[in-house]
Amino acid sequence: MSTTLPLATLLELAQNKTQEATRRLGQLQSAQIDAAKKMELLLQYNQEYHEMMQAQMQEGVSSSWLRNFQHFIATLEGAIEQQRALMEQADAKLAQGRTDWQQNKRRQNSFNTLADRARRQEAQVLDKREQRDNDERVTRQFQLRAAASEE
Repeated sequence: MSTTLPLATLLELAQNKTQEATRRLGQLQSAQIDAAKKMELLLQYNQEYHEMMQAQMQEGVSSSWLRNFQHFIATLEGAIEQQRALMEQADAKLAQGRTDWQQNKRRQNSFNTLADRARRQEAQVLDKREQRDNDERVTRQFQLRAAASEE
């Protein structure tokens, strides 16, 4: 990044913020995936235990076993509801993280555009200066040759 470019500091800050937002977005995606996996596991356990209960009930069970099993299932269903709430939070945080990343990326792109425009303008100024210098050199050489041929 050119140190003469006034936008260099702003562009660097925008890049850093975008990198941080990208890192955070990755963390949020991982958290959302983990929450979904845990939910899937809890639902699988719930299904398996319900199937186990059905099989045991066909063979006959004591009332205390049934009461304990129902308490266990209620606890498992409570865990499923808690995990569902965690999943919703993870989804909301992920959506906010995406929005933050998009805003930071847009800001960085805006600064990149401004920096590119400034570089092009600087290059045009340099090109014009070089052209003017070349024109002046050619004019001087022409004048010197003309003066030399008059002598």
